[in-house]
Amino acid sequence: MKFINFLRSKTILFVFQISILSLFLWYSGYEFSITFDSTVTISQKRIIQFIANYILFDNLPGMFFIYFIWILTSLIPIFVHNNLKKAYSMNLMTFFFPNFFVFAFLYKISRDYFNSTFLHHFLHSFLLGAIIIMVSIGISLILRSIMKVKIKEQIDNLNIILKNIKSKCPNCGIEFNSTPIYCYNCSKIILKTEDNVGIKR
Repeated sequence: MKFINFLRSKTILFVFQISILSLFLWYSGYEFSITFDSTVTISQKRIIQFIANYILFDNLPGMFFIYFIWILTSLIPIFVHNNLKKAYSMNLMTFFFPNFFVFAFLYKISRDYFNSTFLHHFLHSFLLGAIIIMVSIGISLILRSIMKVKIKEQIDNLNIILKNIKSKCPNCGIEFNSTPIYCYNCSKIILKTEDNVGIKR
């Protein structure tokens, strides 16, 4: 529970999501190929390449992999917050971060590549972002309905328990929210049977 409360901080949750994505990328060895302009330095290439791996793909296996890691990671805020607005806003913020920087860096540093591929990559990113929103909203609504059913069942169970523990003194008629041994009103001993409550004189 303490860990869940710790994760609810936007900064912590963002770092956690990016860390999970990074672990997937590192373990799989996934790397998106970029044809940089000749003026781009090695250090600039490494930075852009690192960020691009989070969102860009150029083939079907790459698309499935990127979709898989983002949809899986988008589940974290859904279960942490159990709140529709907080879940999809957190997922959008995390998804926006690499998108903004990779397109901004490519526009500034590798303009030729940016101009030739921007629309293609932007449409792919837009579609992935839309799917993340739909997953966030859909699963959040499902969880909400499940929670409503569970809460209703708990209330029904509590009402049954309350009904079962109520008793009535057959001597003076006073009602109790429990089954006492003695009637506190007339001081008679109350005996509980399967059918009714009798009084031991």
